[in-house]
Amino acid sequence: MKDTSADMEERYRAMLMQRTGEERLKMGCAMRDTARAFVEASLREQNPQVTETDIRKGLFLRFYGHEFDASTCAKILSAIEQAASLRNNGF
Repeated sequence: MKDTSADMEERYRAMLMQRTGEERLKMGCAMRDTARAFVEASLREQNPQVTETDIRKGLFLRFYGHEFDASTCAKILSAIEQAASLRNNGF
């Protein structure tokens, strides 16, 4: 669905391009942080006892899971689990 006129899109783009590269980068980082916070809150709402490892896995699945086949997703989730195990053991 597209409900924005071409004229308005051009105006919006022009406004963005008036900002410095640093300002645009900061905007993008803030949007990413906000999206992450929303996903994390959703995961915590679904399971108040969720672990940090489960949050990392949930973030991966929500943001990138659709880009990988099931086998690759399983390998990445396993790597997240292994990294958490190493962190928990002081490595």
